[in-house]
Parts: sequence; structure tokens; C-alpha cells
Amino acid sequence: MNKVKRLAILGSTGSIGTQTLDVVRAHPDRYEVYAISAHRSLDLLIQQAREFHPEVVCIADENLYEELSRQLSAIGFEGKIWAGAEAIAQMVTMPSIDVVVAAMVGYAGLKPTIEAIKAGKTIALANKETLVVAGEIICELAQQNHTPILPVDSEHSAIFQSLVGEEHSEIEKILLTASGGPFRTYTIDQMRRVTAADALKHPNWEMGAKITIDSASMMNKGFEVIEAKWLFGVPVEQIEVLVHPQSIVHSAVQFTDGAIKAQLGAPDMRLPIQYALTFPERLTSDFPRVNLFELADLTFEKPDLERFPNLGLAYEATRRGGNIPCVLNAANEVANLAFREGRCAFLQMSDIIAATIAKAPFIAKPTYDDYVATDAEARQIAAQYI
Repeated sequence: MNKVKRLAILGSTGSIGTQTLDVVRAHPDRYEVYAISAHRSLDLLIQQAREFHPEVVCIADENLYEELSRQLSAIGFEGKIWAGAEAIAQMVTMPSIDVVVAAMVGYAGLKPTIEAIKAGKTIALANKETLVVAGEIICELAQQNHTPILPVDSEHSAIFQSLVGEEHSEIEKILLTASGGPFRTYTIDQMRRVTAADALKHPNWEMGAKITIDSASMMNKGFEVIEAKWLFGVPVEQIEVLVHPQSIVHSAVQFTDGAIKAQLGAPDMRLPIQYALTFPERLTSDFPRVNLFELADLTFEKPDLERFPNLGLAYEATRRGGNIPCVLNAANEVANLAFREGRCAFLQMSDIIAATIAKAPFIAKPTYDDYVATDAEARQIAAQYI
């Protein structure tokens, strides 16, 4: 009999979090929701607590603690009710938890992921900023604590799946696919006029607002390049981005003998989520299937770095290393929010990020405290350019 895995889902009300709960619903004999957290989505968090009866419910925004406590008490919730970033970091270390699904958005996911690794929990990683900001520290900690990090992103899951059974094979190139987002065919003049509402209309994927904007600007793909470097130990020069509008080939690996292995599937995040939770098994699912006979075309294009400079900025940050990817992430979070709130134009996001990278002090071998200070300083610098 398979042991029931107890899950802590960080960001349970977001896109990845809610789809993780879909997987749990499909396999209640395999998974128990032990702890859940959200940033501010109070109503959905309460609904999830009512359905899954976790031991711990945590809200990151401490101002919502009293209301959360009041409403959970009203429905007879008997578990622990916590609030704040420190509480989330403490929650993931609880002895009963087997797997931490790191699905918080942005820099906020770094500290709880670090604490979960130190506690020896298996990490199902969907928070790409963790490796973008502090990849070296994360990988060292994972190795020291013998902690598995299983990728949830569809692209990194595809690479991971392509590498299973290839322990003795040398990678020549990682082929990281990108949909191209809603502005793939736009001219620069057209892109100057796009709004946040336009950018939030992703052609293939349902994601949260911040990640959808990152996808439209191709910063999301830049982050995935940095992630791939750390997850798979490949120099950035061996990571190639291919724009693949159909989102059927989720990524591939080319080996030194010339063979390419790819993972294909419908654009449905539940498949990589389930694979991360069940690895090395594959469980039966009712997820959508790809019918190869119905596919008219699978096309691949080179990304245009003139129209999408964020991808180039990510490559540059990776090559420079040190704390520069942390600067990249912090500046992007500031610019992304400003665009969503109508305080800067779409193409100005790249200008803000580039200017912040140019101005921020460089630290070649940053510690965790250096990352914290870099994040704060880069946000202040980026805000000056808005």
C-alpha cells in the first residue's frame, strides 16, 4: 500500500495551488492536504479549509488574520490559524509534512522554500523566482540536506521527464519552448500601445496576473532559462529558447549523439503537477489528451530580442551571475506591478529593468543576507524610474 503523502501548498489559492488541489481530489487515497497558505485571497482560502480540513491555514497578510479566524471559527474549523511571512516559513518545517508545493508568486517564495529544504522536505517547485534569485544557495542546501527538488513548471518538467533514464548521457543542448504570448506577431509600434488587459489574454495558458504579464514580455522565459541552468547543471550557453505557438512540445533535450527527446502534451498544468507529486510513478488521469492526427502544424521560431528584450536581459544577468539575477527579479516585480496598475507602458518595463541592473551594486558571492539587501535596494532603484 502506498503511504499517503501529506502536502503543504504555499499559494493554494493561485493557479498552481488550485490545480494541485484538483490532483488531490482525483487521488484522495494518495494525498492529504496538511497545510495551505495564501497571500490575500481570504474567501477561497476559507472554502479550501472547509473542503480539505488541513491542520494549518495561514494567511500572509497579517491584517486579515482576525477576519480569517472569525470566519474559520464560524464553520467549526479545528486546526491552527496562522498569519505572516514568518509563520509560512515555520509551517513548512512541521514534521508531518512530506511534500512542499512551492507555488507562491515572486520573491516571497524564497525564504519558505529555503526552510523547507533545510527541514528535508521534498520540494515540488513552481516558484521560479526561488532559483532565479538564489540558485546557488538553493542548490547547495538541497545537496547538503539530500532534498529532492522536482520541477512543476511545464517546461522544466518536460526537461526532467526527458532526462529520466539518461543519467549516463551528456547534454548538448536544452531546448526550452515558449508560446510567444499574446504579442508574438506584434510590431514594436503596436507593442507601445498595448494595455495590461491586452497582455492578460494569454493564448494557451491560464495563469495568475503577474506570471501572465511576465509571459507576454518573455521575462517568464528568461526566468526559466536561469532555472534550467540550476536545475539541470547546464551552462546558459547550452540553453536555447524556441518560440512554439502551439504549446504542445513543452521542452526537449538534445544529447551529444544528436538525438532529441521531448515531452508532448496538452497545455494543462495538472499533468506536470501530478508528475512532480507521483515521481517516479505515473498515475492514470483524465487530463486532456493530444491527438496527433488533429495537429496541423508544430512550428518553431527564434525569439526576437529586439521586440522582447527581457529575454536578453535574463541571459545577461545569468552570465554576470552573483546578485544580478536577484536585481533582475526585483526590478521586474516592480515594473510588472507598475504596468498592471497603468503607471508605465509595456515596453518601458524593459527599460526600468535594464536601468536598475546598470545602477545596482554587484556582489560576486552573495550570502542570503546579501540577497535580502539586494532585493530591497533594487526595488528602490526601479521605483525611481517609474
